[in-house]
Formats: sequence, structure tokens, C-alpha cells
Amino acid sequence: MSDQEQRQNALFEQARRVKARHEVKLLARPGVVGVGVGYRQRGGTPTDEIAIVVMVRKKRPPDELAPEEILPSELEGVPLDVQEVGDITAQA
Repeated sequence: MSDQEQRQNALFEQARRVKARHEVKLLARPGVVGVGVGYRQRGGTPTDEIAIVVMVRKKRPPDELAPEEILPSELEGVPLDVQEVGDITAQA
């Protein structure tokens, strides 16, 4: 395994641990429908930056959010990426 792959694996593991510690609080936020770990997106295109992905029904600009709805840009040094996914439903 290359040094780059080892660094990526370590970053994913760190993000998973941070997500586990904050997941319940994030899911309690209005509009949040899921939380995961993945790659940050910029303009709908994935980057190589690992982030805690917060999935929301509808992404809105910060000036339309109440203070309690605004998510931090990072948690414990791990970036957060808010992604609009609509409603999530179970598939049979």
C-alpha cells in the first residue's frame, strides 16, 4: 500500500470516529436526513478531500437558515460537506 493510500485510509478512519461521536446530534438538526463519510463535492463534482457528509432534504443559503440550523464547517478538524439528497426512503 502506498503512502498516499495509507494517509487516505487514516483520514477515512478519523472521519468515521468523529462522525460516530456527532451523528445523533447532526441527525437531530432540522432537514438532516443522513450522515456519512465520503468525498467533499464542489459544484456537484467529487474532490479528493475526505469529509463528513451531511445529507439534507433541501440545501438552502445560510441567510435563509435559523441559527440552530447552521452546521459548522468542520467537527474536530474533519470538514463537513452538506449535500442535498431530497427525502430518503427504504427500498424493498
